[in-house]
Amino acid sequence: MTSLEPLPDIHSATGPLTVDQAVSGPTIPALVRLKIMSPGDYENFTLEWAHTLTGEYGLVQKRAGSGDRGLDIVAWVDSAGTGEWDNYQCKHYDHALHPGDIWLELGKICYNVYTSAYTRPRKSYFVAPQYVGNELQRLLGDAPALRSGLIEKWDPKCRSNITSTEQIVLDADFLTFINDFDFTIFQAMHPLTMIDQFRSSPSFPSRFGEGLPARSSAPPSPPAEIGLHEANYVRALLDAYEDRLMRAIGLVDDLVEVQLMDHFKRCRREFYSAESLREFSRDNVPAGTFEALMEDVMSGVEDILAATYPDAVERVHKTIAQAKLLPITSNALSLRINPADKGGICHQLANDLRLKWRQ
Repeated sequence: MTSLEPLPDIHSATGPLTVDQAVSGPTIPALVRLKIMSPGDYENFTLEWAHTLTGEYGLVQKRAGSGDRGLDIVAWVDSAGTGEWDNYQCKHYDHALHPGDIWLELGKICYNVYTSAYTRPRKSYFVAPQYVGNELQRLLGDAPALRSGLIEKWDPKCRSNITSTEQIVLDADFLTFINDFDFTIFQAMHPLTMIDQFRSSPSFPSRFGEGLPARSSAPPSPPAEIGLHEANYVRALLDAYEDRLMRAIGLVDDLVEVQLMDHFKRCRREFYSAESLREFSRDNVPAGTFEALMEDVMSGVEDILAATYPDAVERVHKTIAQAKLLPITSNALSLRINPADKGGICHQLANDLRLKWRQ
């Protein structure tokens, strides 16, 4: 009888199973995801990545397609699309790039600058999920050899392929231009560099998964002074307190004598808890995700909000309690939301004048 070896401990290297792992399964490394993207998706990823380089570029455009003149993603230093610019040439191949993959691209850039179709780019990068092989790395680091290689390969690789309407002959004038052309502009961008820079983008989770970063475990404390941005939900709470007391309340400090200050402070803590989730969403998920969450909460409490109560404070209690029980499952923030956030979103809705406690 053959003895069975013990099963490997799948958590020994990664630690205890996390909620994200339980929901999504093993993480697919970002570099692997780049390799399995379609060429079109890879171009779109490169466009999104270039947009994250906000300190470097003022305008980023996608040019890939028929008649692109050797340009895929064009990134301008200024926002007007004039002056200095960089080109990112996307090559989503099943192998590391070799010299034969790039001669035509070099030829297109040289020819279109020669004919003044566009100005010479500051840099022209090859971006490929498999990166570049050893031979091409050597050539990209040796501008004279790269130039000589293009001249040697012009007729078989470029002459009939630069345009669809004519053959581009490497005559004396054009050859002189190429000999004077700065071939150090041609470089390769490592895919790991792109991935690392893209991590700051709110689009990273939707592109690569890997879950959302953790939020701070301690909820933020509201500032002592009530800010102007809190005016609407604070007024809505004061209206609710007036409905219970059946008299006007001029100042928040008046709540101490009627024993409602603790409730008010709790509401402010929940408001700021939701504000911290809003800020978290801005940095980590695509635009509109938090707003969709607010819609989910509003939809989930509408019936409770519309019911009849002895006073408006009871409506606050019942609505907030219902919000905290809502099963938020479809939103990307569902694994980072806590009950205080859900209650706080109700106050944010009141702050946006979409929810009223006193009917």
